Amino acid sequence: MRYRYLGNSGLKVSELTYGNWLTHGSQVENDTAKACVRAALDVGISSFDTADVYANTQAEVVLGEALKGERRESLEIFTKVYGPTGPKGHNDTGLSRKHITESINASLKRLQTDYVDLYQAHRYDVETPLEETMQTFADLVRAGKVLYIGVSEWNARQLREGHALAQQLGIQLVSNQPEYSMLWRVIEAEVEPASRELGISQIVWSPIAQGVLTGKYTAGGPLPTGSRATDESGGAAMIKRWLQDDVLNAVAELAPIAADLGLTQAQLALAWVLSNDNVAAAIIGASRPEQVTSNAEASGVTLSPEVLARIDEIVGPLASTDPSLTQMPQARQA
Repeated sequence: MRYRYLGNSGLKVSELTYGNWLTHGSQVENDTAKACVRAALDVGISSFDTADVYANTQAEVVLGEALKGERRESLEIFTKVYGPTGPKGHNDTGLSRKHITESINASLKRLQTDYVDLYQAHRYDVETPLEETMQTFADLVRAGKVLYIGVSEWNARQLREGHALAQQLGIQLVSNQPEYSMLWRVIEAEVEPASRELGISQIVWSPIAQGVLTGKYTAGGPLPTGSRATDESGGAAMIKRWLQDDVLNAVAELAPIAADLGLTQAQLALAWVLSNDNVAAAIIGASRPEQVTSNAEASGVTLSPEVLARIDEIVGPLASTDPSLTQMPQARQA
């Protein structure tokens, strides 16, 4: 496993980070979830990403149990705040001082730790003053409950404003967590250049496009039994955008490239994401331990300029690149 610095900081994270968005506490049994975490630790993954809203807090609970007994100083634990985890009352969501303070205290209990290495604003809050949010984050850093601050799915303007306030408050905004893959490149036009200027890294989610880049979905073929595309309570709604014949046919053309390199298509997709040096880590999830072990082999793989160019020829024309597609919450209706 290789490790990379997170933003303009001295913190190193494993370039493949284990995440439990659609698995722990929902799609897989707790024993299997713990086995996946064990597999991650065994291959050198030290960074673990979760959020309070995943499985309505249960993902944090399962991760805390799975990491219990591990040397805390050897781990980097990330979680997030924004969405509701309670009865969805008028103060149960957003980035107000009240919601952030209550959320971090609850997350620390569920994760069974005194602090998190990275606390991330899960979305931008269009209703709470950014000054209030960043001041609260600064207070958490000074209280020792949080070491570094990150965000998720913020656009370039929001990153600039958040970074400026963080500097004024003497804390480090070191990361953004966007969706990024061969098929979803909306950060490249604006978010990535701004991040490079500001010293912010990307911790990317869905690097294999919800499983489409593994090659297991085929044009005109049946959906694989037990796959994400068949799980209406999981990621089926999100993966539908990729289940188009032109996309699936293009993904099939990547198979010989991966084979020539001795890689699976999933490993190729991960190596492609990691070829971007503004990416500190790619988040991988798993429903089986062997998936973790296999995907971990993408760490350290270098793709030649010729391979990168060939990938762009095949899937580049089908990739989403419009920066306005960065996820933006609407005003809350609580």
